[in-house]
Amino acid sequence: MIKFNLNGSEASYDGDPKMALLTYLRETAGIVSVKNGCSGEATCGACLVEMNAKPVLSCITPMEKVSGASIVTIEGFPESLRQTLGRAFVAKGAVQCGFCTPGFLLRAKILLETNPHPSRRDIIHALRFNLCRCTGYIKIIDAIQLAAEHIRKNLELRLSNTGKVGSSQPKYDAYNKAIGHSEFIDDIRIDGMLHAALKFSDHPRAKVLQIDVSAAERIEGVVRIFTANDIPGERYIGVIHQDWPVMIAGGETTRYIGDVLAGVVAENEEIARQAVAAISVEYEVLEPLTDLHAAERSPIKVHESGNLLSVSHIQRGEDIDSVLRSSAHVVKATFKTQRVEHGFLETEAAIALPAGSDRIELWVQSQGVYEDQRQIARILGVSSDKVSVKLVPTGGGFGGKEDLTVQGHVAVFSFHLQKPVKASLSRPESIRMHPKRHPFHMQYALGCDTNGKLTGLSARIVGDTGAYASLGAEVLERAAGHATGAYYIPNVDIESKAVYTNNIPCGAMRGFGVNQVTFAMESCIEQLCARGGFDPWQFRYDNVLDTGKKTATGQILGEGVGLKETLLAVKDEFYKAKTAGLACGIKNCGIGNGVFEECHVKIEIKSKDHIVLQHGWTEMGQGVDTVAQQILCEEIDIEDPNIVEVKVSTESKARAGMTTASRATFQVGHAIIDAARGLKKDLKTKSLAELSAKIYTGRWSCDWTTRLGDPGDVLTHYSYGYATHLVILDDAGKVDCVVAAHDGGRIINPTLFESQIEGAVVMGLGYALSEDLPMESGQLKTKRYGKMGIPRIKHVPNIVVKMVEVPDPLGPYGAKGVGEIGNIPTAGAVANALYQYDKIVRYELPMKLK
Repeated sequence: MIKFNLNGSEASYDGDPKMALLTYLRETAGIVSVKNGCSGEATCGACLVEMNAKPVLSCITPMEKVSGASIVTIEGFPESLRQTLGRAFVAKGAVQCGFCTPGFLLRAKILLETNPHPSRRDIIHALRFNLCRCTGYIKIIDAIQLAAEHIRKNLELRLSNTGKVGSSQPKYDAYNKAIGHSEFIDDIRIDGMLHAALKFSDHPRAKVLQIDVSAAERIEGVVRIFTANDIPGERYIGVIHQDWPVMIAGGETTRYIGDVLAGVVAENEEIARQAVAAISVEYEVLEPLTDLHAAERSPIKVHESGNLLSVSHIQRGEDIDSVLRSSAHVVKATFKTQRVEHGFLETEAAIALPAGSDRIELWVQSQGVYEDQRQIARILGVSSDKVSVKLVPTGGGFGGKEDLTVQGHVAVFSFHLQKPVKASLSRPESIRMHPKRHPFHMQYALGCDTNGKLTGLSARIVGDTGAYASLGAEVLERAAGHATGAYYIPNVDIESKAVYTNNIPCGAMRGFGVNQVTFAMESCIEQLCARGGFDPWQFRYDNVLDTGKKTATGQILGEGVGLKETLLAVKDEFYKAKTAGLACGIKNCGIGNGVFEECHVKIEIKSKDHIVLQHGWTEMGQGVDTVAQQILCEEIDIEDPNIVEVKVSTESKARAGMTTASRATFQVGHAIIDAARGLKKDLKTKSLAELSAKIYTGRWSCDWTTRLGDPGDVLTHYSYGYATHLVILDDAGKVDCVVAAHDGGRIINPTLFESQIEGAVVMGLGYALSEDLPMESGQLKTKRYGKMGIPRIKHVPNIVVKMVEVPDPLGPYGAKGVGEIGNIPTAGAVANALYQYDKIVRYELPMKLK
């Protein structure tokens, strides 16, 4: 019998002494504020607890080491301490998705008890084992210093309650997330719920000869084993291209190591995983296609239609060869970028519940509840109204939760068994299954005249989209449309291809193909400046896009282009710096390319102090719920945002598209403004109490953008975001400071804006300098989360965010999206800073100091 103290109460345990403390806390004690982010790698710190006044990682602490110990989780904090720490994190904008935050609060408590006046260096050292993918860490340091001050002075920390546009309103539900009260999917417990695990392919390309489940079926506690034959509807799914099978059937050939061959449903997750390990598969192993350059000519066909998913071509102006021959200076170079893991702290999970013999309810953490609804209905062979999808707090996304992972499987399992079923991917499973950022190969030729004006660009881009389309065609199309970067170039010839291989699929990730081409373009700009003797700041200022100038696609920009203003914002720092690199960026918001977009909202008045706002967008840390709250408060003149509750479920029929591409603020903002018109009118003669039970609906749509190649005026994208990054190096060639100037149009929430940019910059630095997910022969070289190169707090330089406001006439109150643009210019600025340091051009990511 193992006896110990848990949060001030005596506890005992007589099970497996090797069981991890994390498992005991979550599964036996029911304490789910302690999170599982790395599946026992001791990498993320989300599982951190206090043991005998010291920080320990509960995922690697066996129960036998707990004997006689005192264990404290957030639930055991004194209320005043929990409140002060939680509020400090909220006040400083240190909570985004919130999945990692309880672990940071635990570490902060232990630090402040021994060091009540910590320096920033002290805090950085203390937090070295904690990982955050959202915030960029700076706000976390600020929050701990704020909490320390209030604890030392015995002061109550109060949060602002103003909710109007332009105020730093506390993030929606941030306090509950900070103290571990918000439940993520894997935290949810339902009576009678079964657990599922998936059997993945052992090979990237192999014919499945036989799937033997007999040994697995004999394991006690196994309820049922499912294969492709059990899918009642369509087996092939996809956000846009339906080429991805929910399961591979016997006799078929696998396309990558994340293909699912079978699924086990059991009484608990441990049994389900034990049964998966007992499934025996006989393969005929085949040679995989893994080289993107060989894809088009290879005799190996990943899909019967061939290995070329898409080609995007833009030709504008004069013959590019003639233009470049007549240019005074021409830079020709080939650039390569790497595959990158999203690295969200919460791995994929979903719960399906029966809602009748032909109905199903899903609880998800995906980036599009209505897209999930459509695809699940397709898999089950039922109409969409038979599928209800409810959003649960999402622990980060960055584009990596757009495609279905486990949702389809749990839906099928629950549909057949008529019982609740949960599936949660382990970290290695998550890494092998979901799509990544594309590796690109880019051949660039860029010219300018003797006055430093750009003349022409030739670009040939190939992206490895892996085994399935995901959003690969769209990513490579977006790469083509942004291949000229933030600059006006009168003559362009751009070709961009997405090719299939037997590597892990690649799809959406923060930046959507624009990060890669911006790195290439900015490196070429820097080399033109070197060859022609041009001043790098002035060259950019003279060539950046402005009102009336054409983008790569030929779209003429209207009012609200803030590129020159962002350059002016960093000018003084650039000229003062000893060694620095500049890069500019432009990124469309995801409304355009001829796709009809529509967004609905529903506002229900419950009482004088309770309004329910329903929309269809996913809050995954970026702040869309807060923005929605603030816009409603602004429209109906409410000071207290806490009366507005935000919900996302398909039952509301408040439809929206996928939460991606910095577009949610535009759409939900305009739809709320539309819905508020009727409410504002009624409020002139009635109070909220008198309007109780009344519902107001709003809608916004856009149907006037154009596709590449459409005749007539070019209107490729609804709007854009703009930025300039300045990277300053120290004397050793390390990044010392990043100055990030961003045009936010009208900034809805300054604290959340700054936090978004800081997090994006750190992600951009990781992309530039450390992050990589290498594969060999279709297999991952590592499945360890800690080997992805994701930046930790010790890697973060000083970051200065400069907020520029050049209103967008198409944005609500002039606002622009900022979720993606935050890391678009970073890699280019790092590359140019390193070039200024040692005069070596970097052609590949991640970069190293030579």
